[in-house]
Amino acid sequence: MHDQKMLKVVVIEPGYAGYAIEHDILKDYVSEILIVRKDASYDEKVGMLEDAEAVLVREAVVDKKLIEQMEHCRVIVRYGVGVDNIDLEAAKARRIFVANVPQYGAVHEVSCHAVAMVLAVARLIVKRDRAVRNGEWGIGEAEPIYSFRGKGLGIIGFGSIARSFLEKMRPFGFKDIWIYHPRLSNEELSKFGGTKATIEEVCRNSDVISLHAPLTDHTRHILSADEFAMMSPRTIVINTGRGALIDEQALVQALKEGTIKGAGIDVFENEPPATDNPLFKLENVVVSDHTAWYSDRSLGELQAKAANEVYRVFSGEKPASWLNPW
Repeated sequence: MHDQKMLKVVVIEPGYAGYAIEHDILKDYVSEILIVRKDASYDEKVGMLEDAEAVLVREAVVDKKLIEQMEHCRVIVRYGVGVDNIDLEAAKARRIFVANVPQYGAVHEVSCHAVAMVLAVARLIVKRDRAVRNGEWGIGEAEPIYSFRGKGLGIIGFGSIARSFLEKMRPFGFKDIWIYHPRLSNEELSKFGGTKATIEEVCRNSDVISLHAPLTDHTRHILSADEFAMMSPRTIVINTGRGALIDEQALVQALKEGTIKGAGIDVFENEPPATDNPLFKLENVVVSDHTAWYSDRSLGELQAKAANEVYRVFSGEKPASWLNPW
């Protein structure tokens, strides 16, 4: 046990069944992990965070106003990869480390989920399930199901998840792989069997398009009305990245009008989405609850790696995945 007072660690927004993993890793420094209630008011959040030395967060917004209330905070750790919900500059101004967990079991899990969504949409799994339960049979050619063989696969963003997704999709027989990733050359992408493409080329040539890009000012609404208009009526769009990569209103319109065939959506522009979200009324959409990352194994690894970042800072080190260096 360290000869010092116990430090305060706060989790903004509950979401996991328990936090024994974090507590075990941080037991030399922390007597308990405190959880902000899901329905906590802003003032209640401030009351818990103003003397916290470390903050762990999933999807909740940690903006400048909130960060400025964190008078003792040393580190904010995002459970996951994207940190568009955290004001990095505001944290930097207060010399608060911001870290994420870029590598954990979710690489495999997210890519599996994306593949599952491709198949669910293309093979009409959810719609056929409902139809059979309602007594329908022999639907067959009345609702055509298209083969992937000889078709085009488009990938937007090409990090570790996208590469895992591509490997899982290869056996389905796609002829051409179109990849949008501005920082990688055509030579580099050709090693993966892909062709460097613009967004326009991805949209015009792909029968399946899967999004795996981070959310930035450049990628926000990277697929909008203009892009959907370029696609084929056979095109399937899959998003397991960030909700705001797609203009949701434009997606709804494209799906209603048959501009594209269907969509698999795990992430939404606003989460949780409203129960009257128009996507929920469309039969050519398969949705899930931002759960592509999840499995029992990936969750444990995620919690452990996030806690280890806090441990490093409490031990006088820098985070292994430090995102706002000064």
